[in-house]
Amino acid sequence: MDGRDSFWVRFWGVRGSFPCPGPATARYGGHTSCVEMRAGPVRLVFDAGTGLAALGREWQRNRAPVEAHVFLTHLHLDHITGLALFAPAFDPESRITVWGPSTAPGGLKAALARIFREPYLPFALDSLVGIRAFRDLRAGEVVALAPAVGIATAPLRHPGGAIGYRVSCGGRSACYVTDTEHPPEGRDGHVVALIADADLVIYDSTFTDEEYPAHRGWGHSTWQEGVRLCEAAAAGRLVAFHHDPAHDDGFLDGIQGELERVRPGSLVAREGLVLRV
Repeated sequence: MDGRDSFWVRFWGVRGSFPCPGPATARYGGHTSCVEMRAGPVRLVFDAGTGLAALGREWQRNRAPVEAHVFLTHLHLDHITGLALFAPAFDPESRITVWGPSTAPGGLKAALARIFREPYLPFALDSLVGIRAFRDLRAGEVVALAPAVGIATAPLRHPGGAIGYRVSCGGRSACYVTDTEHPPEGRDGHVVALIADADLVIYDSTFTDEEYPAHRGWGHSTWQEGVRLCEAAAAGRLVAFHHDPAHDDGFLDGIQGELERVRPGSLVAREGLVLRV
């Protein structure tokens, strides 16, 4: 899909914590978080999980230089590992900007440089010559990438902190809200404000309401809480995302059936899924 005036989303990795490839996860996919968006003329990527490798290969098929913005929610390994596998990042003709939380000592670039080096990888961060800039973000900032494309941010409830994103383009909006835990009572006001009246909401659905009590404090939420948030915020389509690696295709089929029943038109994210906003 393409088009400078279009606004669409494609899922390249939908899992949390660690990759889980295999026959039991073949239909929904086993790669960790990576979502591509095209907002008018702007190429966007949200999180750099292992799904970023396949995205990079797709972008390089036409052999044209890549210009894009990669937005990280936080720096846990399942959300950044793909940068080491992202072919356009090694291409000196690429123009990639990586945005992410400034909360680590020294800022985003310094934090990544401590990981992207020996003995953890056979190369240093500076080998990613296609990345032209690293931009620190604080939750609450707004970024304008083009006259009609803006990105709002909000803090999320996750160990070490995380950032949620809302992309606006041509009067429409898509939100990426993952690695967040709902409060014990009521809705998270930061998330409700971020997703208010949004057309599409991608939400952390690692657990179900039944599973959640055993995982309190882990920094993740449920698909049922996603439904409640969308109702509170008068938001549109919900996409359940960041699936627990233990949830196989059959389990996710069950969530899809329940989600369709309680909020028709909403979906469980799977690799390869493309949605127009």
